[in-house]
Formats: sequence, structure tokens, C-alpha cells
Amino acid sequence: MEMRLTAVNLDCPDPLALAAFYAEATGLPLHERSGADFAGLVGEHGLVLGFQRSAGHRPPTWPDGEVPAQLHLDFEVDDVDAAVTALTALGATLPPAQPASGRWRVLLDPAGHPFCVSPRRPRRP
Repeated sequence: MEMRLTAVNLDCPDPLALAAFYAEATGLPLHERSGADFAGLVGEHGLVLGFQRSAGHRPPTWPDGEVPAQLHLDFEVDDVDAAVTALTALGATLPPAQPASGRWRVLLDPAGHPFCVSPRRPRRP
């Protein structure tokens, strides 16, 4: 059996607002069928990063896990410090607790989902 990943979806209170944050952060275009209850961004190979309305959404509490993150997104960037500055200007927050390695930074998107930025790795052939 072969499966192909087509989408990753995040629950949130306002799909269009969260899609706007990630569209600005990644440069990915908004999916043509985005609306009030579901919005998506179209990535490489048609992969959709989706945001679905959840009336009872409770933001994850990272790092204590009282409300589990359940998943998080990882992004590679050329300059971690510059990315953190740009992302916080867009509405992300930088929690005080950070991984000890210092290689990546954990941020929280406007709906409270944790995501990481780390230095871009050279592409493997």
C-alpha cells in the first residue's frame, strides 16, 4: 500500500486569521476554497496546510503540556534570530522556556500552536 500525505490540519478559533499568519510567514498561497470554517495554504506537491474552525479550541500549553500540543510544525530558515523577529512581528509569541540545545526556537502561533524554526540544512542529493 502506498499513501501520500495531502494535508496537515490545525484546529483553531479563526481559520482565515491563522491562515493569514502562516501565509505571511511562509509565502504560501491561500487555497481557493478557503472560508470562515476552513482555510488552507497550498505547499509543494499540492500539500495543504489547513486550519479548521473549532468552537471549543483550547490552545496548547507548551511546555507544561496541561493541554497537549498533539502536533507541531517545523520550519527551516536561513537566520533563526531574524525569523523569530519577523514571526513575532506577525503575531507569534516566543515563550520563555526553550530547548536546551539552542539549535531551534519554539514559538507559538496566534492560536497557541507550538512550532519550531531551525537553521536550514544543506539539501541532500
